[in-house]
Amino acid sequence: MIRASSALLCALALSSIGCKNSGASPEVPTWLHRPSWALGVVSRRVLTAENSVIGEDYERGRPALDPRHNRVFVGTADRALYALRAEDLSTIWRFETLSYVQCEPLYDPGENTLYFGSNDGALYKLGADHGDLVWRFSTNAEISRAPLLSGGTLFVTNSNDTIVALDPASGELRWTQHRTPAYGMEIAGYAGVSAHGGRVYTSFSDGRVFAFDAADGHERWSADLAAEAESQGPDTPRYLDADATPVVVDTSQGTLVVAASYAGGVYALDAATGARVWASEKAKGVVELALWDEPAHPSLDGGPPQPRRRMLLAASGTTGLWSLDVDDGHVLWRRSLPEGGVSAPVPAAGAVLLSTTRYGLFLISPIDGKVIDGIDTGTGFSQSPAAHGRRAFVMSNAGALLGLHLDAPRPR
Repeated sequence: MIRASSALLCALALSSIGCKNSGASPEVPTWLHRPSWALGVVSRRVLTAENSVIGEDYERGRPALDPRHNRVFVGTADRALYALRAEDLSTIWRFETLSYVQCEPLYDPGENTLYFGSNDGALYKLGADHGDLVWRFSTNAEISRAPLLSGGTLFVTNSNDTIVALDPASGELRWTQHRTPAYGMEIAGYAGVSAHGGRVYTSFSDGRVFAFDAADGHERWSADLAAEAESQGPDTPRYLDADATPVVVDTSQGTLVVAASYAGGVYALDAATGARVWASEKAKGVVELALWDEPAHPSLDGGPPQPRRRMLLAASGTTGLWSLDVDDGHVLWRRSLPEGGVSAPVPAAGAVLLSTTRYGLFLISPIDGKVIDGIDTGTGFSQSPAAHGRRAFVMSNAGALLGLHLDAPRPR
């Protein structure tokens, strides 16, 4: 049963901590005068085949969307990647691997192909129309972070602290970099890869952030966020890893690489040198980062045009959802979250869509972090939602894929 739960809304309706909101948070986003959004379930399908599940009672990753052809691509715990019709979630094809697929696929519209990883340690390339295998490359460790296609090279990270660069056409190895995992001090997760200006950026379980040359893998710089965390107090933190995929953003301070140390907080580093630019040390336990970016637009009430608004969203299962100013890192607001895991925050129709492992889905205002709407399926969500326009898709831990519509609610 899918229900809007007053209990789950109250779980998120805790005090929001605003800091220097004036002139920093988006006072008038494009959706404000509609007057608010609501979540509606328009399609639902139990996708995961229980007899094929290998010991997994949750679904992770994130769907990939192909709006042009109305397709949804999603991996499951029954060892498969599915291609589905967006309108009714019917199956177009199913491709089975040797282990569960908890990786967000990468859809390349130019070539009409898909790249995705499996917990069998392999990276796959498929034709998007029929699911035919183009090539398979083994990395020897599970792949759950989305691959990245940039500058004619395909990049992916795995759970063994390895970044791999491949030729996307042939699947041949171009270069690889590996660090010895910091056993005994890790959270269950690891970072993906970002790219900008001929460099790629990622973080490792020993708490270090690296910049590599995208062409040959040469190390350009590294920053030790573990040392930053250890310098904050007399006690050595239990967990020092950096599991959030770095976010690259152009700011008034220049191009920054924003990364997160589980124990130390969120750090912005100069993209060229790795030097620390700012830090938000209160935002601890962060495992997901996202940029919320709304373009300039005319005012809907006849007032002056609204400027471009941006904020960095940092999700933590222990300290909540944080909104940080991208230029200097000061806190715009913080929203406490229900106990349990939390997904990556996803920009959706001018708001923020977020899933939690125990209390369902939430649509949150980027103005102040307040809850707009919520849906509880009774099973929770470990998977991050995917959104395009007013449509969104996410799979519950019970293996049910939901198609959602984001729309203005009816008057009460």
